[in-house]
Amino acid sequence: MLQSGLSMTVNLRALSRSIVYVPKHRPPDLKDFETLKEFLTKYNKILILTGAGISTESGIPDYRSEEVGLYARSNHKPIQYQDFVKYPKVRQRYWARNFIGWPRLHHKAGSKNVIELHGTGYIVKCLNCPYEVSRTELQEKLLRDNLDMENNFGMIRPDGDVDLTKEQESRFRSPLCPKCEGPLKPDIVFFGDNVPKLRVEVVRNEVSSSEAVFVLGSSLTVYSSYRIILQAKEENKCVAILNIGPTRADNIADIKIATKCGDLLPELCSTIL
Repeated sequence: MLQSGLSMTVNLRALSRSIVYVPKHRPPDLKDFETLKEFLTKYNKILILTGAGISTESGIPDYRSEEVGLYARSNHKPIQYQDFVKYPKVRQRYWARNFIGWPRLHHKAGSKNVIELHGTGYIVKCLNCPYEVSRTELQEKLLRDNLDMENNFGMIRPDGDVDLTKEQESRFRSPLCPKCEGPLKPDIVFFGDNVPKLRVEVVRNEVSSSEAVFVLGSSLTVYSSYRIILQAKEENKCVAILNIGPTRADNIADIKIATKCGDLLPELCSTIL
């Protein structure tokens, strides 16, 4: 009975976090379900584009949701690529906060054939030489180098960042490349950086070879994702969007359903699969 009680407590806490970060929305109706069911059964090869909104129900906030997104809840702005490259203090701040937030973000859902448009936090690369290391291995080194870091924090952010005091940040030992002592950076496209051309081309080819595009939990505000929809429409492909709030492509999408992903996807998957 004690084990069941603990499990219930954890689940309730997870539920409360998800409620905090999910924007106000209307519940889906039967028409929404039937519309998406028809869309998913009509096409054999569908390109699925997911954004930060796909994780809000898991207790991780997105950036732009009205009232509950990161920008609405704080004055925090993500670190810019050029600042990360130029300033050691910025890198120290980034790594200190990411070090604490990482354990809550390092699980995957088991999806196959994934192209990580904005890169992956699971690989860390040197900015000065070809050295790279897995984020899991680097976390172990950071733990050894920063044994005094307290593991208590408040709101986690979409980029794995958390709130720390200036004193906590200043004493954090940032990682350096063991080969050349250059700065290390996650293989992520930071704000102000560009998606690598080769990856852009891979995505373009996937769009062309697909029959339709399904957008889940993205406002498509960032052009690197919006241009996927533009290409799909140029190639006369059907585009469906499932996102609580408005998106940049609402006026060109064939289907737009504004409700919570978790209220429709599980039943759709069980019905279709």
